[in-house]
Amino acid sequence: MAPLAEQVKEADTVQALVQLLRARSYEEIRQRLYDSPPGSNWWVACKTELDIRNGEQMAAALSATSRVLERLRASTEHFEQLADTLFHTTGEVRDLLKGTLESGRRLEIAVYAAIGITLVQLFNLVFEIFRKP
Repeated sequence: MAPLAEQVKEADTVQALVQLLRARSYEEIRQRLYDSPPGSNWWVACKTELDIRNGEQMAAALSATSRVLERLRASTEHFEQLADTLFHTTGEVRDLLKGTLESGRRLEIAVYAAIGITLVQLFNLVFEIFRKP
């Protein structure tokens, strides 16, 4: 029974040391870890505290990464929507430009017709002026 009692006492000692180390800096805990022989109560307490802190930092980093990934997903979806809108808008602009090109061709024909009619009228006027005397 002595070994079991000693193990419980050592576990309680390690737990108390871990609580004592909660307020200490990383550097101090690492220094105590390196100064203590492996397997000693201080070494186990320092190792436990460093593992706890590293686990907490890992959990915080994973949580932050998850939030960033969620924002990236939302941004990607938004960019996909914007790209789709841009695609449709570009198609509409293309159709408008085709319509404008066709209207420009019709206007060009109308201008040529107006110039032609004006020239015919001018020649007709000149002919009428010279025919009267």
